[in-house]
Amino acid sequence: MPRLDSATTASAPVRDATSRDAPAHPRATLALTSAATAVALMTYTAPMVTLPDTAAALHTPLSAQAWLLNGAPLGLAALLLVAGSLADDYGRRRIFLAGTLALGLTTALGAFTTSTWQFTLARVAQGAASAALLASALGLIVHAFPSPRGRLHATGVWGAFVSGGIAAGPLLAGALPTWRVAYGVLGAAALVVAALGTRALAESRAPRGGRPDALGALTFGLALVALIAALTLGRDGWLRAPVGLLFAAAVVLVAVFVAVEHRTGTPMIDLGLLRHARFLASSAGGLFTGLAVIGLFSFLPALLQQSLGLSPLATAALFLLWSGLSFVVALQVKHLAGRVAARTQLALGFALHTIAMVTMLGAVGSGSWTRLLPGLIVGGLGSGLLNGALPLLAVDSVPPQRAAMGSGAQQTFRYIGSCAGVALTIAIATSGGGLARGTDIALLVSAGLAVAGAVSVLALRERA
Repeated sequence: MPRLDSATTASAPVRDATSRDAPAHPRATLALTSAATAVALMTYTAPMVTLPDTAAALHTPLSAQAWLLNGAPLGLAALLLVAGSLADDYGRRRIFLAGTLALGLTTALGAFTTSTWQFTLARVAQGAASAALLASALGLIVHAFPSPRGRLHATGVWGAFVSGGIAAGPLLAGALPTWRVAYGVLGAAALVVAALGTRALAESRAPRGGRPDALGALTFGLALVALIAALTLGRDGWLRAPVGLLFAAAVVLVAVFVAVEHRTGTPMIDLGLLRHARFLASSAGGLFTGLAVIGLFSFLPALLQQSLGLSPLATAALFLLWSGLSFVVALQVKHLAGRVAARTQLALGFALHTIAMVTMLGAVGSGSWTRLLPGLIVGGLGSGLLNGALPLLAVDSVPPQRAAMGSGAQQTFRYIGSCAGVALTIAIATSGGGLARGTDIALLVSAGLAVAGAVSVLALRERA
């Protein structure tokens, strides 16, 4: 494998197209991948403000509400790696369109679910479809924008649409009459993007040969299910036997996954990448973004509705301050390239999130939503830096021909962190002593995780 340094990833323009690839249409590619990404993130974040209504409609007890939020990130984390490898090997356009079509269908079907387990399965399917879409999107962008300058602009725009989708999802869900209508609208939007993509997108791939890593995908997916189940059940007692057995199963399955990846000819992830600091920094950035940022902000809107009596629409409008600023900042991050390293941007983003969490302490207990405003502003700035820097670091951390795998790896860690962060936030915030005290503890834990994220990305520097 070539050395992953600046000479490998950011020098002359590189195309990975084979003789079967068609010329890419840069503007159409960027527009469609960004639109699909925004829809996927809107689907992902819609339950943030509809959780109380959804739980009531499905008769979901508090102990099981983590599954309503964790279905999509579980599907994402389980399949992002294999989706990235399949996209590189069998065609990024093919995997992207299949994922976008599946997202539309599964999201629309989610509107008709009548029980917690049906809704959770629909959300897992939405996450799996989003995995195919997101992992292949950056691969399509790298193929369409082969020069370092073009890739910088394109990944910045794509990262901004990640923030844009996060911003728009709760707002749309809160504005529509019911959560079922919201899912119907989002499903239709994904189907429209899939239809447009059949004509506008060009195929690209970087085939390695060999068979898909089915055993790796199975063991990795089961490891994640065991981990999230343990974190969810831990709310009722961390020392209970089922929780310990699930944690042990997760560890064993991860060990089996590593052994499988060492032996297969076409692994989901090249474990040799773990020797490179740039790839490790990208993965750590994704993991701690999920743990500290996504985990906390996924459940905080529901907490505010319960404690402050805000409506779904009012909650979405309040959080638009955070997510909207994140979108604007992510769109401007490309101007920092060459002056501020991506790792430094990530560390600054984590630092701002830490400040935001400390600023929001006591807000729920005060009974006033205005106490949240300074923290949401600072947190939005930090989230924008994270969302703008992460995609560029993801594609720069691997050789260009493995762009989809690099994107899938980083986003896998991001959504593993998200699953764990949501379960941890719910467990802490509802563990007793009142929502105000529980929320403050959850904010402090999120701040501590962000500090750990900043330290980890700064410590991981490529050796000469």
